[in-house]
Amino acid sequence: MTSAKIAESGVAIRVRQLRKSFGSQVVLDGVDLDIQPGEIFVLMGPSGSGKSVLLRHLIGLETADSGEILLNDTRIEDEGVRDRFRLAMVFQSGGLLNSLTVGENVGLYLSEHRLKPATEIERIVQEKLALVHLGPKDSLKYPSELSGGMKKRVAIARALVMEPQVVLYDEPTSELDPLVAVTVGREIVRANAMTRATTLVVTHDRDLAFGIANRIAFLSEGRIVAVGTPEAIRASQDPLILRFLSADFTRD
Repeated sequence: MTSAKIAESGVAIRVRQLRKSFGSQVVLDGVDLDIQPGEIFVLMGPSGSGKSVLLRHLIGLETADSGEILLNDTRIEDEGVRDRFRLAMVFQSGGLLNSLTVGENVGLYLSEHRLKPATEIERIVQEKLALVHLGPKDSLKYPSELSGGMKKRVAIARALVMEPQVVLYDEPTSELDPLVAVTVGREIVRANAMTRATTLVVTHDRDLAFGIANRIAFLSEGRIVAVGTPEAIRASQDPLILRFLSADFTRD
């Protein structure tokens, strides 16, 4: 993927000295990031490092103690910004409504906001499901009938319905076996290639991060330790990164 292609579309995300504490616990400690339009940017680090909290700031579920987040140089807190930019979120659990079919889940944004007639919504739903290798029969199923991997793919299809400029993924391969995790990673790459949306993936899955990222930021204890290509992060001699990348199960 070339930088020229990356620059064709998407939204630039800039994080400036973002700080957040819960009581006496500092979770984000002056985070600075520059995410380029259209790239797949992975925020990687151990559990409890502040990755998901940063994501929650982007979607408006948390307010920073200080610092700012900019979308194309406009503060995310400014009035009307969230109406100007289309942000879609793929939640760790998938976030599907169990009372709705797959098709109804995918088309929910369009139907709730009455943005399209029913026949057009159905066409769009089937189009987006096909992009994640799901078909008309799958659209009639309920979430309880789906595997973990299928739920994640449905959640991606639901995000794509919005024609997003930014797609945020929170631990997209959590609780998935390695083979299914690879499939989900491929779907993330495919979705990015088709939409050119700026894609931010939060994960502690090392294989996913190195398999899909244009660039990776490593977060530890609320601070950015390093930012670079997958190759640069692999080659890092920072002890925090080395410890994370070399962690493995060993029998005493």
